[in-house]
Amino acid sequence: MASPDTTWKLSLFAPKKVVQDALLAHDLIEDWDPDLVIAGREVAEDQPEDWVLEGWLPRKPGKAEKAALAGLFAGKAPKVVIEELPPTDWVTLSQQGTPPIRAGRFHVHTPEYPADPQAIDFTIPTSQAFGTGQHRTTAGCLEMLGTMKASGLIARNIADIGTGTGLLGFAALALWPHAKCTLTDIDPVCAPVVEENAALNAIPLGPRAGEAVMIVADGMDDPLITVRGPYDLLIANILAGPLVELAPDFARAVAPGGSLLLAGLLAGEQEAAVKQAMRRAGFRAAARLQNGDWAILWLRRRREWSHAR
Repeated sequence: MASPDTTWKLSLFAPKKVVQDALLAHDLIEDWDPDLVIAGREVAEDQPEDWVLEGWLPRKPGKAEKAALAGLFAGKAPKVVIEELPPTDWVTLSQQGTPPIRAGRFHVHTPEYPADPQAIDFTIPTSQAFGTGQHRTTAGCLEMLGTMKASGLIARNIADIGTGTGLLGFAALALWPHAKCTLTDIDPVCAPVVEENAALNAIPLGPRAGEAVMIVADGMDDPLITVRGPYDLLIANILAGPLVELAPDFARAVAPGGSLLLAGLLAGEQEAAVKQAMRRAGFRAAARLQNGDWAILWLRRRREWSHAR
């Protein structure tokens, strides 16, 4: 009989694009088993096109779990390799394997690593919420925020939609310390995570200038998000599909001349679809950077625009 602390690992090996598409499919499933945690990675540094989709489960996987993973693949699913792992403190282990990152002006690290006094420093523990800085989209947003600041952008009212750990909102508040900041996420688990990370990084919580407010909401669907607008900087590091759907809401929430920072979209077809939706909503391109396969977009809302177009 397996120990109650035993973790089971499921591995499915496939080309990079196939695994990335499976991860995107997973993000669109609302009733996914929360016990089945998945991630994708390169098999080895010298094999950048060979990836593995990995799942971890606190119980022995059955047909349902294997079918759920197989269902993420559009074509024939790869073989599921299952192994029983010994009892381990996975949070500590994951943090030990999470090296600090430097992205533009920012240095982000877990508590096991020292701060960098030469950078804007954030301590973000590994958690269930997205946004430790390790993902290329988060790091790209940090870099773009620095570009915005260097260009002379002034932000007095900031929103971070899909905030996860709160990191991007915290970073924006560090660059514009007198701004109001609104953090939102659809996942209720993010609320206590944001509160803990705010305390860890001396970010004041509250409704006033220089403070951050956390709201649990589906996209822009909360009256407090509307009341606290309009925003002159809105950040959304989510997924391409929701970005397209939220384009009209972003147009209503961002002040004329205001900025929109978008990430979570792959360069190519996803980027083109998001750009088209944003153009229709009245935004124009200001800057772009690419981090790996991911595009990070800085858009500005046109000062005169009719939503009836």
